[in-house]
Amino acid sequence: MKVSIITSSFNRASTIGGAIKSVLSQDYPDLEYIIIDGASKDNTLDVIKEYDAYTKSEEFRTSHPQFTFKYISEPDHGMYEGINKGLRMATGDIIGLVHSDDFLFTEHTISDIAEEFEKTQADFVYGDGLYVSFDDTNKPVRNWIGGKYSKKKIKLGWLPLHPTCYIRSSFHKEVGLYNDKYKIAADTDFLIRALYEHSPKVSYLKEYIIRMRMGGLSTDNAKRKAMWKEDIDIYSSHGFAARTTKIMKMMWKVPQFVEAVFKR
Repeated sequence: MKVSIITSSFNRASTIGGAIKSVLSQDYPDLEYIIIDGASKDNTLDVIKEYDAYTKSEEFRTSHPQFTFKYISEPDHGMYEGINKGLRMATGDIIGLVHSDDFLFTEHTISDIAEEFEKTQADFVYGDGLYVSFDDTNKPVRNWIGGKYSKKKIKLGWLPLHPTCYIRSSFHKEVGLYNDKYKIAADTDFLIRALYEHSPKVSYLKEYIIRMRMGGLSTDNAKRKAMWKEDIDIYSSHGFAARTTKIMKMMWKVPQFVEAVFKR
């Protein structure tokens, strides 16, 4: 069973190396890694090329004979257009994301996810995630425990953490691509379509899948107003009580910040 991982990047020279390294260090053998760069103006592409060269080295090929590394760098209109390009390129049975500021939790993470798919025959697997500080200390800031899935919870503002979600490619095709008219919250729209408007077989893997650096696109204070507007639009488009659902979504976050204090 092949697993495809997609990273969309733009001007992330300082962090993308950590994301790439976390994928290359996985002990799962059949991995396809796709990076879609939006024509970065810093040294992001140089970092990508350096790791691309490493994956072609005899040392890496000997230990990872099934690993595939692909990348493109060209202008786009944002992260979700980049992800959609990656989805069109992906050939794996299972598809997941590692954002350019983030890194997989352990070297066994993808093996554990693949095992969960095999064991449960799920269409959709998600888990837990830990937001950490953007500096090198990686201090826990927000502890996102996924919890049990239900459609009722989605109407109450709950969704799994997007980068913990791994999806069978056949089901991904049913749901479709991300609506990239949303520049910040297209993942909310996608997850509602996948988990509320469809009826996949879902499995919650009770372990940490990702570390996310606090300060990425959706956690930038300057973007919060735009994110509020997009969320309201998305909830309305799906027939939810938009403002009520948005407020409940925010309430789900409160214990995540409290719990993070005890992980420091």
